[in-house]
Amino acid sequence: MSEEEGGRERIYTIPLRNVKKAPRWKRSNRAIKEIREFLMRHTKSDYVILDATINEKVWERGSQKPPSRIRVKVTEEEDIIRAELVE
Repeated sequence: MSEEEGGRERIYTIPLRNVKKAPRWKRSNRAIKEIREFLMRHTKSDYVILDATINEKVWERGSQKPPSRIRVKVTEEEDIIRAELVE
């Protein structure tokens, strides 16, 4: 989506190091919450939609070994924030 269509795009690298402090079996769950909280904080929005590719990437190695960082492309459309994985 381009600026003319009303949307704005940004790429964020979200650190997930703090997820390692959670119990092993909760780490991927906690990573998804961290991603959502990060995007809410940085975009100042209350409504964030995460794409399925982000979920698949976090859960790729199971619940105990999420990635230590993840890159997402964020598109703003009015009050809705959509995030998808950057590859």
